[in-house]
Amino acid sequence: MSAYGNSGPAGPIAYGPSGPAGPIAYGPSGPDGPTELLVIAKEPVPGRVKTRLCPPFSHAEAAELAAAALADTLRTVLALPARRRVLVLEGRPGPWVPPGVEVVPQSAGGLDERLAAAFGGCTGPALLVGMDTPQITPALLARALAPDAWERCDAWFGPAEDGGFWALGLAQPDPALLRGVPMSVPETGAVQRRRLVEAGLRVRDLPVLLDVDTAADAHRVAAEAPDGRFAAVLGRLTGVGVR
Repeated sequence: MSAYGNSGPAGPIAYGPSGPAGPIAYGPSGPDGPTELLVIAKEPVPGRVKTRLCPPFSHAEAAELAAAALADTLRTVLALPARRRVLVLEGRPGPWVPPGVEVVPQSAGGLDERLAAAFGGCTGPALLVGMDTPQITPALLARALAPDAWERCDAWFGPAEDGGFWALGLAQPDPALLRGVPMSVPETGAVQRRRLVEAGLRVRDLPVLLDVDTAADAHRVAAEAPDGRFAAVLGRLTGVGVR
């Protein structure tokens, strides 16, 4: 996705502004809204992202898929109403970051600490998503970003099929709500949601989504969003779209 080269176990790979699946056509930024919209992501460097896709994919191919997933996510973010759009990035930004998206570095520490720090940098209501659900659409997040999204609601929670969560929104971002939550385990989502409820927050749920972790996940997500960049890259890498 970026114009500079990255190297990893599979050798150098370059992500240009047009990328391996053709030009990235980002539309104009959506209207202003009351909520800060965050995307937490990694720079798509081979060997550092989506390693659970290997095999059947190579590290370079997995990085291409990660770059495509991030591109789809940023395209959706740009279409949504938001007060501020922020990419919370582990790694280096490049020209693949579209206009209208700020970039801030991830903090040190475990994922709970990095998520907590991302919310800690917000000054008002905030909604965070990751880069593993390229199937998200403006319609899917519309309720959580509507002008009345925070009326009689303190938190939005998007559960993932694997037991984690793909979205978290807080009317009053408090890093303490995330610190100490065990991450990347089957009970992550349940623990995080329980933390919100035990803090007295009124929680509304978003639909359950599938994260892209495995090759089987990738095919399911591509089938859900066949017109996205992620599906296009997967189709090119697999030839017939089946791996």
